Amino acid sequence: MIERYEVGHRMSEMAVHRDTVYLAGQVAEDASLDIQGQTRQVLASIDRLLATAGSDKSRILMAQIFLLDLADFDGMNTVWDAWVAAGHTPPRATVQAALAKPGWRIEVVITAAR
Repeated sequence: MIERYEVGHRMSEMAVHRDTVYLAGQVAEDASLDIQGQTRQVLASIDRLLATAGSDKSRILMAQIFLLDLADFDGMNTVWDAWVAAGHTPPRATVQAALAKPGWRIEVVITAAR
């Protein structure tokens, strides 16, 4: 069985199959924030969705991070390092990418165990 959460016309924010949680790309609600502010909003969304699925950041299997500008890498990492569960840092990829909405500086895709 596949469970879908926050189902919209185009996409769902999260799907759970067996004990694996798949999050859609999470972006900031406020695109006017700097990279640290946007990263905090994105990570809060991840925390909320994982909790809804009965999981948390210590159970992340893989993180994919898309940055509009690699000059934001250090600022993003400052927030990420304070958030990530010590001893449970997941495999991660960070790449530069054109993001879909002007103002977005970061998008994060997460796969986690439940």
